[in-house]
Amino acid sequence: MKIYFVKKTSLLILWIIFSSVHIATAQRWEKAQEIIESIQEPTFPNRSFNVRDLGAVGDGKHNDLPAIQGAINICNQVGGGRVVVPNGVYWLEGPIHFKSNVNLYLSEGSTIRFSAEPADFLPLVFTRWEGTELFNYSPFIYANNCTNIAITGAGTIDGNAKDTFAPWLEKQTTDQNNLRDMGDKGVPIEQRVFGEGHWLRPSFIQFINCHRVKMEGVKVIESPFWIIHQVYSSHIIMRNLHIESFRLNNDGIDLDSCTDALVEGCTFSTGDDAVVIKSGRDYEGRQLARPSENIVIRNNTCLEVHNGIAIGSEMSGSVRNVFIENNTIKSGRHLIYFKSNLDRGGMIENVSVRNIEVGQATKALIYFQTDYHSFRGGHFPPTFRNFRIENVTCEETGYGIRVQGHIESPITDVQIKNVTIEKAQTPVKIHEHDQVLLENVTINGKDYSN
Repeated sequence: MKIYFVKKTSLLILWIIFSSVHIATAQRWEKAQEIIESIQEPTFPNRSFNVRDLGAVGDGKHNDLPAIQGAINICNQVGGGRVVVPNGVYWLEGPIHFKSNVNLYLSEGSTIRFSAEPADFLPLVFTRWEGTELFNYSPFIYANNCTNIAITGAGTIDGNAKDTFAPWLEKQTTDQNNLRDMGDKGVPIEQRVFGEGHWLRPSFIQFINCHRVKMEGVKVIESPFWIIHQVYSSHIIMRNLHIESFRLNNDGIDLDSCTDALVEGCTFSTGDDAVVIKSGRDYEGRQLARPSENIVIRNNTCLEVHNGIAIGSEMSGSVRNVFIENNTIKSGRHLIYFKSNLDRGGMIENVSVRNIEVGQATKALIYFQTDYHSFRGGHFPPTFRNFRIENVTCEETGYGIRVQGHIESPITDVQIKNVTIEKAQTPVKIHEHDQVLLENVTINGKDYSN
């Protein structure tokens, strides 16, 4: 009788534990649905402006920027609508500067191709470069303090940057370090003037201080730097995009101090992170304290990427409430990746990941890293806490699960569940001070649950 009572009690305790975990997991993902339902999509009046009517030629030679910018300006002045770019190749000698209440619609068979000549992207604009504010060359498509804007359709946006801005990567180190010093020392923004005579590449498409932003359906290729860069913006939808640009620093989508965002149905072939969440760098990022939060990344396909879906390394303003689900990653280096270093401070918390299918990760499948490169000697350990990762499969990887928290700020409350890796060179490497629970984790045919 006594034995029966113990068994019955144990079963009851297990049932309570598993029921509690199931309820908590369900509540987490209910939050994801709440975020999606709360995002406000842009809407536009039923009026259109054809760029051909304002003088655009679409022959790939004539400078069509005045016509396209003119159509955007007129559309904004009359209260909004759709600017239509018909079939053709539109050569643009300079940036498009967005206005509120405009949907730039790229028809099937249309291509917007930028000159990518640095002088064409002056005068300087306010922007953020690797997490630090400055004045620099204009992004090729730029929106500042706009509301209710979109780029939609089935056309292509071609940065054409291979032979112009892209090679600046090899020349940028001095300017990069100077800008970081300015951020660390709190130099006033108006004194952080770069542009001509300097080597900091602009982002390709940047929406900064914008509200209700959508990109849907278009193809984006040949970026000078970060591809789609959202900064200080909210209510963002990135849907069914095809993003292809293979140079280093060609992140696909950067959500940088942004809130209420959905990235879904996109396809990535990129030379850096496919999707990455950021929130500013080091001292300035901590002072501004503008987090990225309430973000859902789902149903995307990463083909060939440098890294997969990431948070960091610029995360000094903190990142929280992130949901990543139902994504496929064919190949890359680090594929589920959380990165920081001792300069950053800040916090990454409340991250849920599920249903990820991976082919090959050449470095690590799941990687928590707090010694990311470019450490400059500060002592502000980041905080990583409250992660749930489940239902992940991988064919082959270097490291299966690698967790490297700092001893003064351990990574805590991480649960990794239902992970199957067919082949890993190093199955698991977790620092003793980090708190990681492995449940039903099978690597190289062996159970690594703890």
